[in-house]
Amino acid sequence: MVEWYRKDLAYIHDVGHNDYALKSAPGILSILAKHNIHDGLIVDLGCGSGLSALEFTAARYRVLGIDISESMVALARTRVPNAEFRVESLFEADIPDCHAVVSIGECLNYLFDPNNTRTKLIQLFQRVYNALAPAGVFIFDVAELGQVAQGTITKSFTEGEDWIVLVEKQEEQTVLTRRIITLRKLKEHQEEHYRRDDEVHRLRLYEATEVAEQLRQVGFQVQVMRCYGNYDLPNAHAAFVACKLPNDERI
Repeated sequence: MVEWYRKDLAYIHDVGHNDYALKSAPGILSILAKHNIHDGLIVDLGCGSGLSALEFTAARYRVLGIDISESMVALARTRVPNAEFRVESLFEADIPDCHAVVSIGECLNYLFDPNNTRTKLIQLFQRVYNALAPAGVFIFDVAELGQVAQGTITKSFTEGEDWIVLVEKQEEQTVLTRRIITLRKLKEHQEEHYRRDDEVHRLRLYEATEVAEQLRQVGFQVQVMRCYGNYDLPNAHAAFVACKLPNDERI
């Protein structure tokens, strides 16, 4: 199986693109407190390098993190040794009984494996609903249509102390393609050089209203947001707080 977020991109994402996870965490913890969820198990789908998991464990929650990237999970296990992590597709992984499920950073958009179909997304919503305790919450965000103007290609360049990333983005109908080139500085035999790697990520883009309706059909009570607390989401992104009603009562 092709590995996504391989070693160099996982490292660069962890050290250079960690704002999303770190700035979202206070708002997510506030949402949990608002729903009287002060302890218990959080299942973190698409947990990445464990940045969110560290914040959750610091707040005394138990955490199970699931991610398809072996390199990301390796970083997470080092960062949060008191949490549990699994390398699995979040669309196929078993979700244990829990008080909350989170998926931060457009994880549900990624087409890394053939398991991510529109049907599988609805099935995931149902599996999350079944796993949640009464009054439990499912907190996640998605990238929407309009990331890039149709028919155009955008290019960006970012660098850190020991890395460089070049990203080319193109949106065609409902699919966003990111072509990513990484250059990471390494030192071997007293000599420095840059190692190059290339990845192509494809994301299915959604409309917030469509996702909210699918959640309601499963049985969730849904709130759509454009921020996590004080952290505003990037343009054309939506966050959802999907609450399972007490005693599984539906309205």
